[in-house]
Amino acid sequence: MVEKKKDKAGLGEVGTKYFNLPDDKKFVLESGIELKGLKLAYEAYGELNSKKTNAVLVCHALSGDAHAAGYHPGEKKPGWWDEMIGPGKAFDTDKYYVICSNVVGGCKGSSGPNSIDPSTGKPYGLSFPIVSIKDMVDAQKELVEHLGIEKLLAVCGGSMGGLQALQWAVSYPEMTFSCMPIATTYKHSAQQIAFDEVGRQAIMSDPAWNGGDYYEKEHPSAGLAVARMIGHITYMSNDSMEKKFGRMLKKEKLGYEFSTEFEIEGYLRYRSDSFVKRFDANSYLYLTKAMDYFDIQKNNSLQQTFKGVKTRFLIIAFSSDWLYPPFQSKEISKALKMNGINVTYCEISSEYGHDAFLLEFEEETKLVKHFLENTKKKLEKEI
Repeated sequence: MVEKKKDKAGLGEVGTKYFNLPDDKKFVLESGIELKGLKLAYEAYGELNSKKTNAVLVCHALSGDAHAAGYHPGEKKPGWWDEMIGPGKAFDTDKYYVICSNVVGGCKGSSGPNSIDPSTGKPYGLSFPIVSIKDMVDAQKELVEHLGIEKLLAVCGGSMGGLQALQWAVSYPEMTFSCMPIATTYKHSAQQIAFDEVGRQAIMSDPAWNGGDYYEKEHPSAGLAVARMIGHITYMSNDSMEKKFGRMLKKEKLGYEFSTEFEIEGYLRYRSDSFVKRFDANSYLYLTKAMDYFDIQKNNSLQQTFKGVKTRFLIIAFSSDWLYPPFQSKEISKALKMNGINVTYCEISSEYGHDAFLLEFEEETKLVKHFLENTKKKLEKEI
């Protein structure tokens, strides 16, 4: 971590580091394709203790990246979970060493469709192989081992980050002492796949997409903006939209024209316009496809999937989340309990919908702080 200043409110300025898989190691994807030159962008906050028992891996959601907390030099907006990570916060960096990496397939420094193909010297585009949630976790494992960590105190994440957290517990239970999946599921339902497919079609229908080959040309900003609008609607709830916008107009009266007249229309356009400036359209395709492929149980029952797992769990869901509704988290909790696994399930009452995991900081902090403190004591007793 690069830290130039620190204030009472948080971490101050932080920087991004990069991990490159050594040339003598192969990274083979779940598809069987070898990805050469694996690179991960990551940030780390706090200090790793001498016993290396205080490492926490935070996994980001679809639109997130490695910059989870603190401020990049010259920027006014902090990392996406800054309210949760820092001195005295839920993930207290005076106690824990917190790591967050940009996933494989992402567009913020890790290997993905916008990174350079070493064989051509040009961006991969659609020649980048399809990735899965397991591939993301396998890459993170390489990073964690590179950092000299044999066992993670906890793996945590919301939404797509929760999928990764679950995959960690199943793929590497011996390395995952505890797991905190938040606002997530064990597999995508038909409805969840449907929303992702509409977003992908919006991007691929943009003439500028050009079969994914647009990096030195006009980008498919219009298609990506529509995809983001669709996604953002699923992140909110009807109550939160009604309370914040209702039928408020941006002007005094209806103009009877196809302009931005309602406040909610303006909000969606604002959010989509800001998103296309920082995200790659091809990565949106790859990451949503990875989420749709995700099914932690595969050909097994959910109960059988967790057989032999000794990881401790804290599962958090939100009452108004209709994208990843609480019943999906309850099914995970039930399967864990049927295996005798230590699991705590908490459903937070919130009107914010799926976005609640990025907004309900007070309740999440109470739960995470208590869980981590107890978990750290148990891990230290075992070592």
